[in-house]
Amino acid sequence: MLLHHSTWPAVEAYLRQSDGIIVPMGSTEQHGPTGLIGTDSITAQTVAQAIGEQCGALVGPTLSLGPAQFNLGFPGTVSLRPTTLIRVIVDYVQSLAGQGFRHFYFLNGHGGNLAPAQCAFQEIHAERSLGRGERQPVGFRLRSWWDYPEVNALRQRLYGSGEGMHATPSELAITRGLLPEACPPDDLPAPAVLAPDFMKRHGGDNHDDARAHRSRFPDGRVGSHSGLGLAEHGADLVVLAAQAGARDYAAFLAGREEKGA
Repeated sequence: MLLHHSTWPAVEAYLRQSDGIIVPMGSTEQHGPTGLIGTDSITAQTVAQAIGEQCGALVGPTLSLGPAQFNLGFPGTVSLRPTTLIRVIVDYVQSLAGQGFRHFYFLNGHGGNLAPAQCAFQEIHAERSLGRGERQPVGFRLRSWWDYPEVNALRQRLYGSGEGMHATPSELAITRGLLPEACPPDDLPAPAVLAPDFMKRHGGDNHDDARAHRSRFPDGRVGSHSGLGLAEHGADLVVLAAQAGARDYAAFLAGREEKGA
C-alpha cells in the first residue's frame, strides 16, 4: 500500500489496524559510468515496496535526496547538507506522528543517510524528553537493504572483494533487472581492491570534498567491479531483502529485535 496511491480515508482506515509505516531513503548521485543516478532511491523504494506487499504495510514517499557532497564533481549529483536531511526527517515523522503513526521503519539505500537519520531520531526523542514533543512515544528502526544477513551473504558469494563501496555490482544488478533499457552495457575493468582499513574509515560515505574524491576515484566507482552485477542477480537480491525485511518489520512492530539483524 503506497501512501502516494492512497486516499485519506484509506490511510485513516489503515491506522485503525496498524501504526507502522515504511520509509524508503535514497540519494541522487553518480554511480559510475554505467550506473543510474537514481540507483540508491530506486533500490530502496523497490525493496520497501516488496516488504510492504508481504506485510500489508503502508510505504511512505521515498526520500530521494541525501548527503552526497563528495560526488558533486560528477554531473547530475544533487546533494543535501546533513542538517537539511535531519530537518526533513523530523518534519516527515512529526507530520505522521500527529496523525497516529508510531512505528517508523526506515529502509535505506545510501550510506550517507545513516548518520543524519540517527541524529534526526535523537532530535525527535529529545523533544519529547524535554516536554515539547508528541505525548505518545514513537519508535524507529533503520536498516540498509544490503545489510540483511541473507543479502550480505549473497553479495559476498557473487562479488567478493569486487563489491567495493560505491556503484556496487549488487545495487547495479537491481537497477539492471528493473530498468534494462536505461542501463548501458558495462565492460569496465575491475578497479583496485579497497584496503580493509579504507573501508572501515570511510563507512557511511565518510568521504572528503568533491574535488579530492573525483581525483582519487575518477570514474566514480569506489572499489566496485560494477560489471559483475548482472540483471538476473537483481531479482534474487530483492527477494532476499524483502523476505528478511518483512520479518524484521514484523519484529519491530512487536517490539523485538530480529535475530541476526
